[in-house]
Amino acid sequence: MSTTNVSHSLKWEERWHPLREEWVVIAAHRQGRPWRGETVAISDKDIPTYQYNCYLCPGNLRVSGERNPNYRSVHVFDNDHPCVGQNAPEKPIAPAHLYQSRNARGIARVVCFNPLHNLTMAEMPLQNIEEIIATWQDQVYALRQRPNVKHLLFFENRGEVVGVSNPHPHGQIYATNFVFKTIETELLAMQRYKSETGAELFAAIIEAEQQDGRRILFEDEHAIAFVPYFARYAYEVYIAPKRRVSSIAELTEDEVVSLALTMKEVTVRYDNLWQLPFPYVMCMHQAPVDGEYPNFHFFISFQPPLRNPTTLKYLAGPEIGGGNFISDTLPEDTALELQKVSNTHYRIPKLA
Repeated sequence: MSTTNVSHSLKWEERWHPLREEWVVIAAHRQGRPWRGETVAISDKDIPTYQYNCYLCPGNLRVSGERNPNYRSVHVFDNDHPCVGQNAPEKPIAPAHLYQSRNARGIARVVCFNPLHNLTMAEMPLQNIEEIIATWQDQVYALRQRPNVKHLLFFENRGEVVGVSNPHPHGQIYATNFVFKTIETELLAMQRYKSETGAELFAAIIEAEQQDGRRILFEDEHAIAFVPYFARYAYEVYIAPKRRVSSIAELTEDEVVSLALTMKEVTVRYDNLWQLPFPYVMCMHQAPVDGEYPNFHFFISFQPPLRNPTTLKYLAGPEIGGGNFISDTLPEDTALELQKVSNTHYRIPKLA
């Protein structure tokens, strides 16, 4: 794998994002521009293994009045503050003229990754991550059988800067009667590419990354992790099984082990980059569950909000108003940064 540093040699360039079918503007010289705006401070503070007032810790009371069991592994429960519900009005009041509305029905669940309040995915043993993946698979099996469920969105928000108030390791599941826009866009892109070329889009992306080599962070027989050529966020990473499957539920036991190892490799490198708990939004891109989608390739995206240790990537005029993402970094450079750091978590020497 090549690790040649291109040193911001490309300053103004557009790169095509084949999954979103849009252009990303690369302006890597902007990363070092003077910044007098707001900065963030992410401290590597000690967090207890148990917090008496945490609504996710074992045995604690939640706001719903339910009490968590004294779970010892992964624990799943229905969200006390769901964004969708099964009791949504059947027929919302129809607005006038061109406006439309429909009910947002579904099930929202919380997945506690571990009973320990302070244990992040980067610091978990591989067996724990495998248990999380097995739980995700079980949730796919169960939820896709429910009436009116069209799509399953699994995600993890990590860090206060992405709006997480509770550090207890957890993710969420939305099982909805609609398909989220990003998945709709990716599905159409994959179908269109297959129709026009006869090939699979994500397989072509993997092949292109393998041929280039500079942006690959980890690869084994079954899985691959890379900073995509068309990355929008500075340290964006995709993880994917090499075999095309439409959802995480279709992975074999060997592929689950491989995916767990790949996820640990990426999250450890994130934390080691600046030796702090690295914030991110992790999302699973899975095909809808209301039919057969033979062209959809399941993958996981990590989209971190930081472009350096103290500065967020802010969405402003070009992104919000213009609709085109401006990347302040070059994917080859950020991939090199992640490649150079250790795959042994920086906290381990402290705990030895």
